[in-house]
Amino acid sequence: MTSRTRPRRSSPERASPPQPTALQTIVTGALDDMKAVNVKVLDVRGLTDIADFLIIASGNSDRHVRSIAERVVEKCKQAGFRPLGKEGARDGEWVLVDLQDIVVHVMLPRVREFYGLERLWESDAGEAGATRASLGHGLAAMPRTDFERATRAQESAPRRRRTST
Repeated sequence: MTSRTRPRRSSPERASPPQPTALQTIVTGALDDMKAVNVKVLDVRGLTDIADFLIIASGNSDRHVRSIAERVVEKCKQAGFRPLGKEGARDGEWVLVDLQDIVVHVMLPRVREFYGLERLWESDAGEAGATRASLGHGLAAMPRTDFERATRAQESAPRRRRTST
C-alpha cells in the first residue's frame, strides 16, 4: 500500500520578495489616497492560512480611520473584489476589512501601539506561535471595546467558593 504525501508549504524565507497582487495594489492605493499613516504590508503566507497578507495602517482620528476603511471597501468593489466583511466601523478605533487574501487593519496610533500586530506577525513561525499562545484565549487580539467587555465579564463572573471538608 502506498501513501500519498502532500507537498510541503514553502517556508516564509523566500529568495525574492513577492510581487504585489492586483488587490494589494488597489488597497495600498486607496490607503495612499486617504493619506493613511505608517502603512505596513506583512507577508504572512508561511505563518497562517487565514490570509496571504496583512496590511496595517493608522488614521489620525476615529473619523479618519472609518473613512480610510470605507474607501478601501469602495475601491475594492469598483475593481470587482467583494469584501467578506468589515468590523469595528461603529467605534472607529480599529476597523478590520476582510478581503479574503488580504486582511486590512486600520487603527488609531494608540490602539496600534497597544496591540502591536507588527511584532506579533513579523517574527518567524516558531516565535509567532509561542507569542500567540501566551496571549491567552485570544483576548489580546480583540478590538479594544470587545477586549474590555470580555475583561469585565471575567471580573464579574461569580467565583467558586472552596468548601472545607
